[in-house]
Amino acid sequence: MDLQNSQIECRPDGKERVGRQRIVFQNVSKVYRRHHFTRTVFTDLNFEINQGDSIGICGANGAGKSTLMRLIGGVEYPTSGKIHKTMTTSWPIGYGASFDRNLTGADNARFIARIYQYDPQAMLDYVEDFAQLGAYLHQPVSTYSAGMTARLAFGCSLAIRFDCYLIDEVTAAGDARFRQKSEDALRERRATGTLIMISHDPYTLQSYCTRGAVLYGGSLTFYDSVEEACEVHNALQMRVV
Repeated sequence: MDLQNSQIECRPDGKERVGRQRIVFQNVSKVYRRHHFTRTVFTDLNFEINQGDSIGICGANGAGKSTLMRLIGGVEYPTSGKIHKTMTTSWPIGYGASFDRNLTGADNARFIARIYQYDPQAMLDYVEDFAQLGAYLHQPVSTYSAGMTARLAFGCSLAIRFDCYLIDEVTAAGDARFRQKSEDALRERRATGTLIMISHDPYTLQSYCTRGAVLYGGSLTFYDSVEEACEVHNALQMRVV
């Protein structure tokens, strides 16, 4: 990675920030190089996300949606370009690699609390109540199903008040009661903050988001409504077929 051309700037304490909260991508490119294999995911992405935005992102499998979310969340770095952040972001909810699978769910929650300087017991109490994992909370994450891991991620992320929440195909995790609880929590966070969501379900995107974007061919194009973004995405998929 070219460290001179790639950086992320973010103030850790939202209460001390001055000025407008936003996320800005400037000429961001992402390239993976492994064993003589090169894959360019993005080329020169330029866009801005502002406080209060709720954006639903459409894209085919392999288009780079999860990579984009990891860049926004700071889980990965761009190959070139700059990402400026003056708002705190959650890690991508639904991103299972956020956890140490050899640790219990409870130990992961405590570890995350310490990273974000949050009270570990308060974190654990929230996760225990929200995720509804029962005795599994004290078992290694390696024993969890995908849905249980998503619920743990959801609970840990919502326990901390971020400015921006990143949601990656997680709203279907759990039973009807948990899904309703998740939907209520997301809508409450959306009303007071920023939401960026990935889903293959147009209804889910339309339920939570007011603007849409389509990731295609290494470029991200924004639209005034989720409905328009979904229509463009479907048209592009038909063209590919």
